[in-house]
Amino acid sequence: MSTDPGTGGPARGRPARWLGRRTLRGRLIAGLLALLAVACAAVGLVTFVSLHGYLLSQLDQQLVQASDRYQACLRHPPPAGGDDSQPGPPHPDSPYDCAQQQQEQTFSARVRNGVLSDNYVSYGTCTLSRADKAALTSVPAGGQPFTRDLSSLGDYRLLAVHDPDDSGVTYLNGLPMTQVNSTLRQVAIVEIAVFAAALVLTGVLGTGFVRLSLRPLRRVATTATRVTELPLASGEVTLPDRVPDADPRTEVGQVGSAFNRMLGHVEAALGRRAASETRLRRFAADASHELRTPLAAIRGYAELARRNPGPVPGDVAHALARVESESARMSVLVDELLLLAQLDAGRPLAKEPVDLTRLAIDTASDARAASPGHRWTLELPDEPVLVEGDEHRLHQVLANLMSNAAKHTPEGTAVMVAVATGGNPPAVRVSVTDTGPGIPDDLQPALFERFVRGDSARSNGGASTGLGLAIVQAVTIAHGGTVSLTSRPGHTSFVITLPVSSIYPVQRPGVTPG
Repeated sequence: MSTDPGTGGPARGRPARWLGRRTLRGRLIAGLLALLAVACAAVGLVTFVSLHGYLLSQLDQQLVQASDRYQACLRHPPPAGGDDSQPGPPHPDSPYDCAQQQQEQTFSARVRNGVLSDNYVSYGTCTLSRADKAALTSVPAGGQPFTRDLSSLGDYRLLAVHDPDDSGVTYLNGLPMTQVNSTLRQVAIVEIAVFAAALVLTGVLGTGFVRLSLRPLRRVATTATRVTELPLASGEVTLPDRVPDADPRTEVGQVGSAFNRMLGHVEAALGRRAASETRLRRFAADASHELRTPLAAIRGYAELARRNPGPVPGDVAHALARVESESARMSVLVDELLLLAQLDAGRPLAKEPVDLTRLAIDTASDARAASPGHRWTLELPDEPVLVEGDEHRLHQVLANLMSNAAKHTPEGTAVMVAVATGGNPPAVRVSVTDTGPGIPDDLQPALFERFVRGDSARSNGGASTGLGLAIVQAVTIAHGGTVSLTSRPGHTSFVITLPVSSIYPVQRPGVTPG
């Protein structure tokens, strides 16, 4: 079975594909015009066939009368003295005289023993071709009238009748089809003109009527479009737009009423979700804030115990070291959770000029000191690039990306930090690219979600909270930018893009990367 390359389903005909690409209004108008065209064609065909039969019937009656008149004239010609009561011998020129008595353009002929003779038209002798003579002499007598195209005369309706007194003689009479053909041609022209005008008028009036009928459906589509443009993901839960005049007595009104009810359910669900997220953010922020004090106390007491001048057993010293390590790790986790809660709540960040080239140099130097087994390189423009933002948070973004590259790639991996401007639309791009084993395809879509950790293929054993990339995305979005990822074995690149509106013009000398 053939398939449609556009949809992958069964192949459809060209009209079906054309209709599939049209709007509902276009389909209705096309269907209306198609039905009207079929009706007009049917009416025109029936009219034409009926009129053709009627005109042929009328012509056949005239033809029978002409045939009877011609035979009567030949069998009983008038006497030479003009006395009709005393029949006399036929005159030699009687076939011509009888032909002259017929109506204009009537064809008259006599076939004797298969030979055509005495062929006349009412205005005189006619010349027939050999093919015409052969066709006329081969026609059986006593049949129904038939139509024949005579080369010198045109279309004629002919009738052949045997002479009752002489079986070897056949009389042929014919009437021209000119009037019939002309009448049918005029009727066809009139029908085509009338039907074409009806189609055009129906198309214009139908377009207006369909447009008026679909106006409620367009209001539904307009309302749906306005709802899709609302920033629902940012906490906006008010859906003020409803479909107006949703009359439940009509099909479109029922659709509008159902759509309005759906919007009400969606609004209620969004309200419950927003309230739940607000409570969760408040809880995370409050819990993170409250956990700072006991964590600081735990670390302080652990350090105090380690400074005891007396002898400390080895296992106790190890336990105190683990307490310090885990409390420090938990402090980092609490700080990250508090930052995400603040960003989720829409708390504004600081806005000040930040030199991204200097920031890239500083964070790369810190990463080189923390992971000397990796090969770190910088690719910076000749002049510094200044953006408006929070320097501390942007520093945290770059540090998280470099820490992520160091933790999840083996030693000897090359990591390049690049800052560039340009593009269409213009923007500043900061990328961190490594040559590690890459990120699995099934993990990439969820990589920027919270508490998502990379698998062991990219990990060298470093601890991870699973919040680093979530913070990267949240801080970047808070600055009006985007973060993207491309990864395959041997190439993983995180790209931070900030809009051009936040780029400051640089009027000072460039900074040489160290």
